[in-house]
Amino acid sequence: MKEKYQILWQRCMEMFRNNVSEQQYQMWFQPMKFKSYDAAQKELAVSIPSQFFFEYLEEHFRHLIHVTINRFFETDVTLSYEVEVAGNVTVNQESDGYVAPEPTHSNYQANQSPTLAQAAGLAQDLDSQLNSRQTFANFIEGTSNKLPRSVGQAIAEHPEQMTFNPLFIYGPSGVGKTHLLNAIGLRAKEVHPEKRVLYLSAHLFMVQFTDAIKRDTVNDFIHFYQSIDMLLIDDMQELVGMKGTQNAFFHIFNHLRQNGKYIIMTSDRPPISLQGMEDRLITRFKGGLVAEMEKPEEALRRGILHSIVKHDGLNIPDDVIAFISHNTGGSIRELEGIVHSLMAYSVVYGKDIDVDFAKRIMAGRTKVEKKEITIDRIITCTCEFFNVREEDIFGKSRKADIVTVRQVSMYLAHKHTKLTTSKIGVYVGNRDHATVLHGIKTIEGRLKVEKELRRHLEELEEKINNKPQ
Repeated sequence: MKEKYQILWQRCMEMFRNNVSEQQYQMWFQPMKFKSYDAAQKELAVSIPSQFFFEYLEEHFRHLIHVTINRFFETDVTLSYEVEVAGNVTVNQESDGYVAPEPTHSNYQANQSPTLAQAAGLAQDLDSQLNSRQTFANFIEGTSNKLPRSVGQAIAEHPEQMTFNPLFIYGPSGVGKTHLLNAIGLRAKEVHPEKRVLYLSAHLFMVQFTDAIKRDTVNDFIHFYQSIDMLLIDDMQELVGMKGTQNAFFHIFNHLRQNGKYIIMTSDRPPISLQGMEDRLITRFKGGLVAEMEKPEEALRRGILHSIVKHDGLNIPDDVIAFISHNTGGSIRELEGIVHSLMAYSVVYGKDIDVDFAKRIMAGRTKVEKKEITIDRIITCTCEFFNVREEDIFGKSRKADIVTVRQVSMYLAHKHTKLTTSKIGVYVGNRDHATVLHGIKTIEGRLKVEKELRRHLEELEEKINNKPQ
C-alpha cells in the first residue's frame, strides 16, 4: 500500500516541478521526502531538512502544495512536516492548509483609514498587527542593544510608570529595531491583555491618512488612533516632508501622551537628524528617551548566528559561525541571509558546511576584507608575543630585549599602517623621526641575517592579522 502512496507522491513532485522554476524545484521541493500517508485520518507526512524549509514553503508555496496533494491524494488532506537534522526528527510542524485570500487586517484594510466603530471596539477585537515570531525570547541581547531592549521590556510590563514616554529608538537598517518593537508589543499584550496595542509602519500610517482625506474620514482616522493604549510605529523617517501626515500624527501623539498612553517609535536616524520633520514633533520625540541601537558587536553576532541555527534546525560548526561573525558588517538581515544561503547550497549540492564553503558562499553576498591593522594592536601583540610590558617600550630603558621589542613595533607599524615615522615616534614613547628610522633600518638589517627573528616576526604578523578588534 505504501508503494501506491509513494507513486502518488511522485506525481505530486512532477506537478510541483511543472509549476515552479527548475532552481526553485531543486532548492525547495526536491529535498522533501515522502514519509507516510494515513488514508483513514487523511494525514500525509513528509520530511524536510530544516525549520527554515517549513517556514519558507508555508510562506511561498502553501497554495500550490495543498492544491496538488488534494488532487492526487484526497480532499481535505492534513499535511505535516517532519524536520530532520542528521537523520533525527526534531520538530513536527503541521501546515495551516490553504485558505482563500482574505483581507490582511481583521478590522481595517491596510490602505484604508480606520473608522469610529473600530475605535470603539474592545482590545480583543483589534488586530495588533504584531509578528508572533519576534519575541523577547529570541531577541539576543548585547552591548549594542542593551539599553533599548531593557527599557522596552520594562515599558511592556509596566506601562503605567510612564518613565520614558515616548521611547524613540534609532539605528541603521538591519539591527533589529522592528523585532524589538514587535517584542515590546507582544509582551505588553501578554501582561496586559486588556490593552489596545497596535504596530504599524510610518509609511502605512501615511497611506491610511491619505485614504482618510479622500474618503472624508479624517476624524474617524484620528479618533481610532487616539483610542490606542500603546502605539508602536516603525520607520518614522518615512514621514519626513509629509506636513499633512505630520500634523495628524502631532494631534494623535499629544492625545496619547496626555492620557497616559505609550508611543514607541523607530527610525534610521536620531530625531535631530530628521530634516523635514516639524520642530514641534522633534521636540516631543526628544522629550522622552532617545536610545540608539548599533550594529551588533562580534560577540552578539555570534550569539545571533547560534540562535538562527538553532531555530532553523541546521548543523553549522562553531568555527564556521566564528568565521561568519568575524567577517560580516553586522546587519542581522545579512547574517540571516548568509545562514540561509549556506543551508540551501548545502542541501542542493550535498556539501558539508565548513569554513572554505562559507568563504565561497559569502564571496557573493558580502565583502570579506582584511581588518585594518592599527598601531595600538601592533604594540599590544608585540609586547604579548615577547612578554614585555607596554610601559617599558614607552619608557627610556636601553635593555637589549626591550629595545628589540620597541624597534620591532616601529618596523611593523611602518609596514602595516599609513602612519608617518613622526607619528609612529609619538605613539612609541614620543620618540623623534630619526629614532624611528634607525629602529626600522636596524630590524630590516637583522632580518637579512637572523633566521630566528624572521620566524618570530612571521608568527607575530599572523597573530596581529588574526587578533579580533
